[in-house]
Amino acid sequence: MKTLLAAAALGLTTLATGAFADGHESFPERPIMMMVSYGAGGATDFQARIVTMTAGNEDALGMPIAIINKPGAGGRVGWNWFATQADADGYTLGAYNIPHFIAQSIEGGVEYSADSFEPIANWGADPAVFVVGADSEFNSMTDVVDYAKANPGKLTFSGAGLFVGHHIAALQLEKAAGVKLAYIPSNKGGAGAMKSVIAGEVLGGVNNLSDAFRAQEAGNVKILGVFDLERNEFLPDVPTLKEQGFDIDNASVNFRGVMVPKGTPQPIIDKLAATVPTMFENSRVAGKMKAGGSPMHIMTRDEVLAMWAAREETLKELLAGL
Repeated sequence: MKTLLAAAALGLTTLATGAFADGHESFPERPIMMMVSYGAGGATDFQARIVTMTAGNEDALGMPIAIINKPGAGGRVGWNWFATQADADGYTLGAYNIPHFIAQSIEGGVEYSADSFEPIANWGADPAVFVVGADSEFNSMTDVVDYAKANPGKLTFSGAGLFVGHHIAALQLEKAAGVKLAYIPSNKGGAGAMKSVIAGEVLGGVNNLSDAFRAQEAGNVKILGVFDLERNEFLPDVPTLKEQGFDIDNASVNFRGVMVPKGTPQPIIDKLAATVPTMFENSRVAGKMKAGGSPMHIMTRDEVLAMWAAREETLKELLAGL
């Protein structure tokens, strides 16, 4: 009798497991939404629309991905919504920005942390750069720092928000140069911060390389330095901050990718993790990203998990010392 009961239980378990698996084999069956925590026109939005453009192809997900913008408070509005209200069913994806949401969770006042989300894949690594208006008297980071030393607290410059990559870069610059700067976070993300520089509302700005590249190509700004360990292939003539004498590493480099809410069924996570990186590798995607000055850095789910953990440790140490 016990043997029969055990066999019956095993059969039911097998059926249930099979039914669960079968229920996700056809995923996705309808269009997917991807939430971007920044406004239309900024680097994250610009890149998200490119890297998802082939989602509807038969060799990808077979369903299109629509971008939904939920900007505000340096990304906090969107990520709070994603962590607390988004359905964990695979049909609601989110774009992540590192170090942004990890630094914000360390500082507190938000409803998310790295444990709130499950990464799928990474598409890019966008360094922060220091920009000034095309007609600015500043032509190097030494010019910028000399002005800041002579005018404490009066060097106004914009960025996409508090405790985003731009702000991390600004904090590092203050510490490395021994100056006090007037960082002005924009409530309209990187696009709004760049407009402030172009309009002359601030003396300079820290922004994404990809946004700055396009603005420089249009003749609107000059790029004076890159917050990374090496020069970038898109800006071979622009030196890093370290080359210009400032001890600044790559902690502010903006990694971008796709994630889902915690609680999303594992078969769906596995399907997305296997498929999404191939979308990023598409030649049309790569071509449009290159044309837009957007550096790609494709990473698998396992690689992103390791990167998130490493960045969290780095940011805890960095923010504790600032």
